[in-house]
Amino acid sequence: MQPDKEQLEARLHYPLGQALPEPGRALGVAPGVKWLRMALPFALDHINLWLLRDTQDGREGWTAVDCCIAHDAAKAQWDRVFEHALESLPILRVVVTHMHPDHIGLAHWLCQRWTTAQHDCHLWISATDHAIACTASQSTTGFGGETAAAFFASQGLTDADQLAQIRGRASYYPNLVPAVPRQYHRLMDGGQLTIGGRAWQCISGYGHAPEHIALHCPELGVLISGDMVLPRISTNVSVYDQEPEADALTLFLDSLDKFLPLPAATLVLPSHGKPFTGLHERIQQLKDHHADRLAEVLQACQAQPCSAADILPVMFKRPLDLHQTTFAMGEAVAHLHRLWHGGQLVRSRGVDGVFRFRTA
Repeated sequence: MQPDKEQLEARLHYPLGQALPEPGRALGVAPGVKWLRMALPFALDHINLWLLRDTQDGREGWTAVDCCIAHDAAKAQWDRVFEHALESLPILRVVVTHMHPDHIGLAHWLCQRWTTAQHDCHLWISATDHAIACTASQSTTGFGGETAAAFFASQGLTDADQLAQIRGRASYYPNLVPAVPRQYHRLMDGGQLTIGGRAWQCISGYGHAPEHIALHCPELGVLISGDMVLPRISTNVSVYDQEPEADALTLFLDSLDKFLPLPAATLVLPSHGKPFTGLHERIQQLKDHHADRLAEVLQACQAQPCSAADILPVMFKRPLDLHQTTFAMGEAVAHLHRLWHGGQLVRSRGVDGVFRFRTA
């Protein structure tokens, strides 16, 4: 019998127990590292952000890691942070792990808010995610509109109402990320960021975002994992319309291996959930999770050719709203594509324009 989510979570250790930062305030998790938690208006109802004590050009202040989406409630949460958590010091720079709206949405606002005549508050991000965020903030890339609807239709989503709603989401990303700073500092795999006199090493990850950057500080034994390693939920790994034949799941699983050399005692600071130790255990859990889903998908395709829409009830046993359905469709395609690129499945396109997969 497979362990359930609670049993798997029990194998991890949460050094802070059930403690959570109060709204608008920060909770210390390591020397010079503070944890912020902000509400999100989605099923995934929060994001963790981080403040790192820093010094730049002789100025004392903070590096902020990730930003929350651009909406008035998030700005109000930040205003309370400015008042209660910064110790009367400025934010000196903004680091963004990747281009998803809950991480980059307020980067432009924060950088503008903390830029002065004497100091520029710059964005630090990977070049790939910066470029795609700039494009997506001015278009419908991957999140809605005609091209997204056509992509989902080609993967078997035939419900006219759902497709119409997806077409109507043309402004989904720009609404959450209305602007992206045009100037930035590039984060690259293997690079090093000095924050508050401590070295933070950049670790790139693929499959969840175009070029996700996690940060590891060997001196503190801390990993800011972003969305690459989460303690309770599995990271969304999807194929999108702008890269319709991607092998996103293979990229993600291969990226997880880059975290295995980190010490077993590493304190993981995830974007969702609570700080935990047990990094190696969690990586194995994620690999096992996807292995189980791949086995289910392969079995379904042995019985009959399946589209991604056919796979939804195989992979997801709960009812899904439209927002969840679009993520689930992307995940289903990602699992089918790993098996297809690996030669275990063969893909064909029917006269109805739908891609279906069968065992090789």
